[in-house]
Amino acid sequence: MIVLLLVLVGLALGSFVNALVWRLHEGRDWVRERSECTHCHHPLAAKDLIPIVSWLLLRGKCRYCGKIIQDTPLPELAVPALFVLSYYFWPATLTGRGLFDFIVWLGLLVGFVALALYDIKWFLLPDVIVFPMICLALLQVAGDWLLFNHSWHELSGPGIGVLIISGSFFALHYFSKGQWIGFGDVKLGVILGLLAGGALPALLVLLSSSLLGTLVALPLVIQGKANRKSHLPFGPLLIVGMILVELFGSGVIDWYMRLFTA
Repeated sequence: MIVLLLVLVGLALGSFVNALVWRLHEGRDWVRERSECTHCHHPLAAKDLIPIVSWLLLRGKCRYCGKIIQDTPLPELAVPALFVLSYYFWPATLTGRGLFDFIVWLGLLVGFVALALYDIKWFLLPDVIVFPMICLALLQVAGDWLLFNHSWHELSGPGIGVLIISGSFFALHYFSKGQWIGFGDVKLGVILGLLAGGALPALLVLLSSSLLGTLVALPLVIQGKANRKSHLPFGPLLIVGMILVELFGSGVIDWYMRLFTA
């Protein structure tokens, strides 16, 4: 029952992400305006907006003008898939603090998918998504401290995480004058640092993101589709790295610590 609920909610939120990203880029009102075809601007009916199903039935084309629908169903698939993956591999029990963090995490996942999609399409991480996510991450830190554990480590750990991830990106941005990394990644680093909650998880986020970047870039370079001057969006790689660390990082860190303490 819980998995079904996560899938249904995830499908709806994934559809919302598709609409949100397009409307933000076009400068449209993403709250009050109705969804419409990006080609003919015909308002879409409810039957056109059923996540994944409508896209499949219409074969990826607008019902009214017949042109290819620019929005892909990938976000509609990604959000529920990440919801279910997080449920099965959540590193804490879903009670008390674990449940609180899980609920906040689901909200952050929606933002992560929106940021990744926007960055892939337009090489930008919009503040209108980033800033609310920073607030949500701060809410998690504050909630963990106020409701579950009054230790100052609950505040110092996220602070160290921000210093490592966002601080590193700020240094790269400053010394390269924005050529190596964009300032949007610096702000994204604040979210990731707060969620990492400590030095080792923050370093693991950086390591995993860098490895993912190598795995993505190397085949493109070998095939001649990219070179050292090519610009690849780093935001999605950071987001995937953060998701991996959030769900599996504690196991990796425990293994690492046992390796050197055995």
